[in-house]
Amino acid sequence: MENGAAKPVIVAIDGPAGTGKSSTSKAVAAQLGLSYLDTGAQYRAITWWMVNNGIDIDDPSAIAAVAGKPEIVSGTDPAGPTITVDGIDVAGPIRTQEVSSKVSAVSAVPEVRTRITELQRSLATSAQDGIVVEGRDIGTTVLPDADLKVFLTASPEARAARRSGELKGADVHATREALIKRDAADSSRKTSPLAKADDAVEVDTTDLTLQQVIECVVTLVEEKRAGK
Repeated sequence: MENGAAKPVIVAIDGPAGTGKSSTSKAVAAQLGLSYLDTGAQYRAITWWMVNNGIDIDDPSAIAAVAGKPEIVSGTDPAGPTITVDGIDVAGPIRTQEVSSKVSAVSAVPEVRTRITELQRSLATSAQDGIVVEGRDIGTTVLPDADLKVFLTASPEARAARRSGELKGADVHATREALIKRDAADSSRKTSPLAKADDAVEVDTTDLTLQQVIECVVTLVEEKRAGK
């Protein structure tokens, strides 16, 4: 394809935790030469900042009042995505259990979502060759005009097994309970809940290997590109 002939393609990948979303999104972006954005990391980053600055996570108005303060910068290279808050590399600290347990509460605050959604849109529209954006409300709220929307699902059991594999030594039963709780919080929140867009392609990853999921999504993107 001539340079400049391919229109930048915007791909939205949504779904609950443990469906293989991050691994799939990163691999698809790398394979197709697209940028990659993990929107969950941005919500974790703002949550980390709130925790670090002693903001009361149980007080939405306290969270809303400072939602504009932290400077969050996301690097979109799928081979090594980065995230900084006020210049500090937080890729490690945002994955702690403390941040994980508080991210749903912070993410539910409308001012936080507005702020992070603006960040996500500006990154998506400035990606020269296109971008794979993964999260929970990308196809419905953040990028409703995305060229391709994919919604990944999997059974709670499969998701818990994958998640506890990632979290070394985690108890599968406890992980499953935590996932179901997180899904309920994210699906029932008033602002941009976790939901499948009407025009999204649903891919059930329960019985698929990661490689099969990646191949499936790459094919969907290539079909989109060819159909333009």
